[in-house]
Amino acid sequence: MRLPARPPRRIALTLAALLALAGGGAHAQSLLQLYQQAQGYDAAVQSARAQLQASQARAEQARAGLLPQLGLQAGAQHNWADTSIGSGGSSSSFNVLTAGLVGSQPLYRPANRIAWDQGQRAYESARVNLAGADQDLMVRLAQAYFDVLAAQDALASVRALKASVSQQLAAAQRNFEVGNATITDSREAQARFDLASAQEIASENDLRVKTLALEQLVGQAGIHPLTLAQPIVLPAPQPADVHAWVNQAAEQHPGVVQARMALDIARMETDRARAAGQPTVDLQASVGQTRYPNGNPSVSIAPTTRARTNNASIGVVLNWPLFAGYAIENRVKETLALQDRARADLDNLQRTVSQSARAAFFGVQSGLSQVKALEAAEHSSQTALQANLIGYQVGVRINIDVLNAQSQLYQTQRDLARARYDVLVGLLRLKQAAGALSAQDLNGVDALLAKAEPAAEKSE
Repeated sequence: MRLPARPPRRIALTLAALLALAGGGAHAQSLLQLYQQAQGYDAAVQSARAQLQASQARAEQARAGLLPQLGLQAGAQHNWADTSIGSGGSSSSFNVLTAGLVGSQPLYRPANRIAWDQGQRAYESARVNLAGADQDLMVRLAQAYFDVLAAQDALASVRALKASVSQQLAAAQRNFEVGNATITDSREAQARFDLASAQEIASENDLRVKTLALEQLVGQAGIHPLTLAQPIVLPAPQPADVHAWVNQAAEQHPGVVQARMALDIARMETDRARAAGQPTVDLQASVGQTRYPNGNPSVSIAPTTRARTNNASIGVVLNWPLFAGYAIENRVKETLALQDRARADLDNLQRTVSQSARAAFFGVQSGLSQVKALEAAEHSSQTALQANLIGYQVGVRINIDVLNAQSQLYQTQRDLARARYDVLVGLLRLKQAAGALSAQDLNGVDALLAKAEPAAEKSE
């Protein structure tokens, strides 16, 4: 007589306990909490933030070309003079000390004005770059976060499978001992048990590696991600029109916005190159003093008496370059070519992000359909396992049928969990492609997570 195997309900309870043990904990962190921690640690975000500060300082440097300039000038000279008049002559030496303040204010310098506008545009581009780095961090963190959860689910599933196979192996051995089964059943169960043991080792290592990757991204050890709440209803992309996402990506994606700004800067550079041939007007003023400690020989009255001269001046200076060896003309040609390159880069990037938005949108739709199909497959696999267990008990099914049904069920559960995580990450990637990803979206993902209860001993 065949011994009855453990009912499917007990197997489900074992799997639930293992999942709670793998993903639960009193100190579990949500996705938004880890993102806030990673912001101050991620190297890419720190690099973008430093670039923003440098761009701001560079913009202020360009602004200096429109502001007054003031300088202090001072000097000391020792002079020798030999004078010959007819058959006679004289020689003298004297010291000269000078000091003064010299200032200027640009009145008309179009190139400087354009340089300041370029600096402001570059600063705005750096801000967009930082926003793009933040969005990239959200996606990378979500991927690492759900990779850990998927690895936990895989480990829990393989351990539950191993436990079920172990029970089936014990039943096959007992049936063989009492003469109700052949040695083949035991050997098949033993082979499946050994395979499950090898899969458990691989799953443990995969979980360890995925956890280290998440901890390295956040800069913190001992991270325990929150598990998905059950039952879960995955959100669909809104709006449900792929063209709306494509149009938004072509306009708002950080890379496209930066490329558009780069084109504006290239146009300004052409204007700046042309402005190099235009006149400039500056207001200049100076005030100073010249001292002659040993006298001034050029003064006929008391040439050896210590003297001092105060001077001041103010005026407008016009500078108009007429010919610079075709440097200005060739510089304009260069900037026009660079402007064409920036326009081509913008077109190429718009096409790329549009394709990425399409791929992300259809990937999410496909993932949602796959989740529904796997949910149906999970239910069918559970029904098939139950039928095979009953058939094994009454003798119309053999041990390998039960083992295959168990493997199919746990593989389906792993695939279902992985598909759900892929949909959530895919939604974030879709919003990133459209340039609309924000911390609020992570908060929406956190709403689908729930803290797992501590694993408890459950008995029938």
